[in-house]
Order: sequence, then structure tokens, then C-alpha cells
Amino acid sequence: MLARATRGIEPLLADEIRPIGVVTHVRHREVWFRVREPGPHVLRLRTADDVFVLAAVADGVGPSKACLPRLAAAVRATDLEELRDLRGRCGGGPEVTGVDVSASFLGRRAYTRFDVEDAVGAEVARALGVRYHPRRGGGVPPAGTMSWRVTVEGERATLAVRIAARPLHRRPYKQASVPGTLHPPVAAAMARLALLDGARTVLDPCCGAGTLLVEASAIAARARLVGLDRDPDAVRAAARNGSPGIAWAVADAGRLPLPGASVERVLVNPPWRRQVAASGTLLRGDRPLWRELGRVLAPGGRVVALVHEPGARPRLADLAAEAGLTVRRTIEVSLSGAHPLIAVLTPSP
Repeated sequence: MLARATRGIEPLLADEIRPIGVVTHVRHREVWFRVREPGPHVLRLRTADDVFVLAAVADGVGPSKACLPRLAAAVRATDLEELRDLRGRCGGGPEVTGVDVSASFLGRRAYTRFDVEDAVGAEVARALGVRYHPRRGGGVPPAGTMSWRVTVEGERATLAVRIAARPLHRRPYKQASVPGTLHPPVAAAMARLALLDGARTVLDPCCGAGTLLVEASAIAARARLVGLDRDPDAVRAAARNGSPGIAWAVADAGRLPLPGASVERVLVNPPWRRQVAASGTLLRGDRPLWRELGRVLAPGGRVVALVHEPGARPRLADLAAEAGLTVRRTIEVSLSGAHPLIAVLTPSP
């Protein structure tokens, strides 16, 4: 199988996979693995954007359009019934009413992504006796199709079949949104980095639509989860998305209504002035936020923050030092066309 991830968190996804399977490759935005026992549990990987059954690998798919028949040949060499059975055991829909394909490739080619999709989709549809729904021309596949993913790197093409009816990053709880809402698998990765086991209180002082705390609640069921935001609309959105066990309130992140040393874990995605403007005490900078995080964090606590500013590493180290915190780890990710850092901080000795 293979799972796709946001660039930068592939090792965290591999760590999440290891309890249920054997990781064989960690690649750009992908983790390949063999599951020990096929079942719907593969769809509970929260740091994965999506999970697929690997169908075939085709070599010799170069830049010439004459190479495209190799893709159809790879489909013909695949046991599609076995593939459909494995997909079904892992939670995929039992009935296949059609086929759709999404393709991407690196480098210059004499063909388009739609040519790749048509080469695979037409062959799969013929073999299964169903209709192929092309994306060429802006077509949107109907519900119930078997969705294939094709990626071409160099001269190697990977063909895989999505297990779930829709990508895993489209969380069912996302009933409401606000500008700048965080990508759920990145939020899940931050929650894992926070080491939430044993934490009594988990705070998000800039909660937005609540994604960080909802993801945290999946692995910290016993913790008290508190989400604050200065925007009442964001707090209302978070309340729609979150479970009844999460407390939401309107508050300024630079003046947290919490006593000192009262929070074991902080998860935070501060406003970064692209989709969300700073307000309140953060209008003139984020120093008040960092000072407050240093104040409310309990001894032995941990902060996991998404930091967006250019030159973030040296500036983050300075801000952390002023707040009595030390940067322990940073991970650069690709997100919304930018390259922010996930930073893990703890109280300074």
C-alpha cells in the first residue's frame, strides 16, 4: 500500500503506520508499506492525506507519447479482482460503478496529465466492464467510482487505487470553516509531536475552526481541551466542528485568561497575515503571544507551533528565549504555497 502526505511530515506518517504495517519506502510525499492485517484500520491514519492500494509499477514511461501504452500494459498485468477484494477488505466500497483517474508527473513531457489518465482509465474500465469518467474538460466523477492515482517520476509510473470514497484529509467533522483553517493531517502531525499522553490540559490560543484540538482529541481523550480565539465567528465554527468535550471561548491570545503554569501542552497556529490578519494585542507583533505561552506553560510542558515568518528559525529562537522556552526540533512543511516550520519547544532549563 502507499499513503500520501504533506511534504515534510512523511517520517511522522511512517511512525504512525509502523504499529499496523512494515514501512518499505519513505519518498517525496509518499510512504509505501505492507499492512500486517488488511482492514478498515488503514483508513484511521490521521497524518495521511490519503491511502491507496498499490496496483502496479510501470518502467520505461519516458517523455514520449509513444510510452503511454506501457501504462495500459501495466493495467492488463494487474489482477484487478484481487485488487478490488483487497480494497474492499480495507474499507473500500463493495460496488464499482465506474472508474476515474487523477495523474501527475515531474518534468517536461510530450503528453498531458489527461493523456495519462485516459490511457489508464480506459483500460481499467474495459477490464471491469464499467464506464470511465474522464477529468479532461473539467469532468467531475460521480459517486461510487473506483479512483485511481497515477504518478510518473523519471521513467517510472506508479498506479494505485484509493481505498476510501474520498480523500482522508477531507474530515467529516469539518462542518464549518474560516480563512486560514489548518490542513487536518498537518494538525494531526502537530498533535503527535506534542506527546499528549498524560497531559491534563491542552490549549490552542488561536483556535480558528478548531482543527488542532479536534485532531488532538483523537489521541488525548482524557485531557481537558481548551480553544480560544479573538474572533467570535471562529469560535462558533470551532464549536460546530468540535466534540462537546472541548471548551471554546473568545479571548485575546496576548492576554490569556489562564493562571501561570496551568497548561501541559500548547498547540498553536498563529495568524500569519496571508489569510488571517493579526488583531488585538498581536497587531504590533507576536511577542505578547510568546510571552503568554511561556507564562502559562507548566514545568515539563511542551509547545508545538506552526511558524510562518520568513527567516523563522533565528527569529523563533529569539522569541522563545525571551519567553523562557527552548526550540527542541523544527520540521519544514509545504503548505498553501509556503514553507512554514512546525516547531517543538519546551521550558528552558
